[in-house]
Amino acid sequence: MRSLLVGVLVLWAGAVSASECLGTNLFDTMTPDQRAEIDAAVADVPFHQGLLWRASKGDQRMVLVGTYHFGDPRHDAMMARLEPMLANAAAVFVETGPAEERRLTEALASDPTLMVDSTGPTLPERLDDREWAALSAAMADRGTPAIITSKLRPWYVAMMLGVSPCMMRQVADGHGQREGLDRRLMDRAEALDIPVRSLEPWDTVFTLFRDLTPQQEIEMIRAALPAASHADDYAVTLTDAYFAGDVWRIWEFGRFDAYRNSGLTRDQIDAQMDLVKEQLMDRRNAAWIGPLTKGARKAAAQGKGIVAGFGALHLPGSGGVLRLLEQDGWTITRLDG
Repeated sequence: MRSLLVGVLVLWAGAVSASECLGTNLFDTMTPDQRAEIDAAVADVPFHQGLLWRASKGDQRMVLVGTYHFGDPRHDAMMARLEPMLANAAAVFVETGPAEERRLTEALASDPTLMVDSTGPTLPERLDDREWAALSAAMADRGTPAIITSKLRPWYVAMMLGVSPCMMRQVADGHGQREGLDRRLMDRAEALDIPVRSLEPWDTVFTLFRDLTPQQEIEMIRAALPAASHADDYAVTLTDAYFAGDVWRIWEFGRFDAYRNSGLTRDQIDAQMDLVKEQLMDRRNAAWIGPLTKGARKAAAQGKGIVAGFGALHLPGSGGVLRLLEQDGWTITRLDG
């Protein structure tokens, strides 16, 4: 059970440094044509580059920072930039605040069925022999034995495959002491006596995929499995892209890598990408606009603004937070360009 707790907390909160795991930046291994394909896919996506933004509407202001949930010493520079913005903030908004994190931890400890399906068919019954062998080996590398993996809920397995074994071991061993930008932002807000607000309920992680069909669940695993053995390389690749501000390039890298290596058709990959984008990003983005704008209105009454930090992939795109705010009449300005 401890490994399952570690896994969800790594995915949702983050507390380990990818920079401490050795890997190769896979962009450097691509041909010029492959890089050009990704660049073309990114070019027309709204707000596809940049981590730090201001949104303003009349006397209302919010600073929005795209975060990376894992620790890295390169977060120091962003925290320094945020310091004067925090000084004038009435509240800090994050995906999951301290109270919600506590409730999540308590729920995971008391109710294993949140991640374990004790009644339905097992994963080896739902996958073919080759797929199950690859999956059980990948999860064993992440500290979860096959007998437990067999009964895990597919959404959790698919998400875990994206976390490198090195990062999992650091957290499980208690060595992942460098905190992600979200956590550092919360800690600094608390030190400055600024209220920290959560953008969503504690149980969001368990509700995102509850409406998937059994086939969609298994396709999530099949789409994630080929890259599992290269997770350290993925961690380095995506972390470097994040710190370069190439936010949507991270997303399209995953798509084109799956085209080449997953064994699935492009239509199957696109369907998976659309599903994950809808469930993990677009729906949540739309739900966050209300709390953000309400918070900004309350802050404006005090002559202040708010600061909001959430996963960087929530910023860009036609369904991203920045475009949704723009459509609501907010003026969007990049601050790190």
